[in-house]
Amino acid sequence: METKESKSIPLLKPIRWDLSIFLTGNCYSSPESVVVAPMTRQRAYGYIAQPHAKLYYTQRTTPGGFLISESCAVSHTTKGYPDIPGIWTREQVEAWKPIVDAVHAKGGIFFCQIWHGGRVFHQDKPLTCNNIYGGQFTPPRRLSTKEIPAIVNDFRIAARNAMEAGFDGVEVHGAHGYLIDQFLKDKVNDRTDQYGGSLENRCRFAVEVIEAVVKEIGSDRVGIRLSPFADYMESGDTNPEALGLYMVQEMNKHGVLYCHMVEPRMKLLEDVFECSESLTPMRNAFKGTFIVAGGYSREDGNKVVEEGGADLVGYGRTFLANPDLPRRFELNAPLNKYDRSTFYTSDPVVDYTDYPFLENTDTSASC
Repeated sequence: METKESKSIPLLKPIRWDLSIFLTGNCYSSPESVVVAPMTRQRAYGYIAQPHAKLYYTQRTTPGGFLISESCAVSHTTKGYPDIPGIWTREQVEAWKPIVDAVHAKGGIFFCQIWHGGRVFHQDKPLTCNNIYGGQFTPPRRLSTKEIPAIVNDFRIAARNAMEAGFDGVEVHGAHGYLIDQFLKDKVNDRTDQYGGSLENRCRFAVEVIEAVVKEIGSDRVGIRLSPFADYMESGDTNPEALGLYMVQEMNKHGVLYCHMVEPRMKLLEDVFECSESLTPMRNAFKGTFIVAGGYSREDGNKVVEEGGADLVGYGRTFLANPDLPRRFELNAPLNKYDRSTFYTSDPVVDYTDYPFLENTDTSASC
């Protein structure tokens, strides 16, 4: 709820996009620009979302607030990291329903991030290359052109399943060295067919996925995450600005709701780099809502929103450790420190739902 204090804080002012079509019940208030970014948590045992996720997400829900789920695998072909949730089976869909319902009961808007890991999750050959979470992946084989439509269809079905589970929409994960990003980046995509070589060809798979998902659930229910400047898991590009611009222009053609883009300074997982590159050209070219993420503090989050560099700002690790982050930003209160060593453990409580709140903050799972 907007207060006297929040009116002077750009991150806590009402955002520019109309999310009213997603809101139900009596919990609506003007949403802020602080987004719960998607975070891999690896606590979905057997690839099924667990009841403890209900508390985790509702702790981070505010009336009108926007949350993006941890990545959900689109099919059995992308079971890589342990205990990540899926969205391809009936049991998985049913497991998400009470979690999504609880977020809605507190007035939140909840999108499901859908992904395929590609070579990162492919483990039927000797392991050779490190991935960003400390594991390893195999030298990939090229997907045949006959296999690609089936994976596009997996994304389509995952989007449909997400809607059946009650999510308000989906975010297609096209970033951070996973399958879509592997097609996009010229340092890893060495194909010589219609999916490799030119910028248009390298983006073809991503565009086909978006086309299929938009056709299935509607463009106003679809976002995409991109990291053109990142070089995660050996997936870099020699002209990331051109890549980013091409992709946002393609997203404009399909009318997607938002583009969620990672800052150029986040070229690798943990390090923040000083750089002259900027997301401004992509921001100016994109016609929908523009979300930025990557190492943001309260101060530079306020700055990027106030200066028009973004509509919303995604916070991952900071939101993980501070479930009442919008309230802390409003009061300029101290922040809890996150513990990286527990990011991907399987404990359903420790550093998952036990980060402390400020006093007098509602931690319940309902309005």
